[in-house]
Amino acid sequence: MKKIWLLPLFIILLISCSENRTNNKNPNIPNYTVNFTVDMNLPLYSNLKYVSNGVIIQNQGAKGVIVFCTGIGTYNAFDAACPNQALSSCVAMTISGVNAVCSCDKVAYSLFTGLGDKEYPLKQYRVDVAGNTLRVYN
Repeated sequence: MKKIWLLPLFIILLISCSENRTNNKNPNIPNYTVNFTVDMNLPLYSNLKYVSNGVIIQNQGAKGVIVFCTGIGTYNAFDAACPNQALSSCVAMTISGVNAVCSCDKVAYSLFTGLGDKEYPLKQYRVDVAGNTLRVYN
């Protein structure tokens, strides 16, 4: 009899698990297909091997993609479009230390969490690490 209660509990746990808990639904940033690799052996991207360093990859996503090293072997990737502004109203965000700063309203978003002081966080992409190569995709 006790085992019968375990089955519904297991099913509830299984359904509630998700690979990606980030809500990327943002009316200001369209859902562009993102799928590219970054070779950290190249001088342009070599600083990504070190914690708290980031680069902006142009011509990806809506306004470029910010790739940021959050720890040894762990990375975040965010769209460089300001998440709380219309896409046409701002240029791409800039990196300022461990934050991305919107050019329109000067709001800073953490590159560790993607959070800022506004309604929408940064639009996040997935990152897979294979040696010195990163694959960024959605």
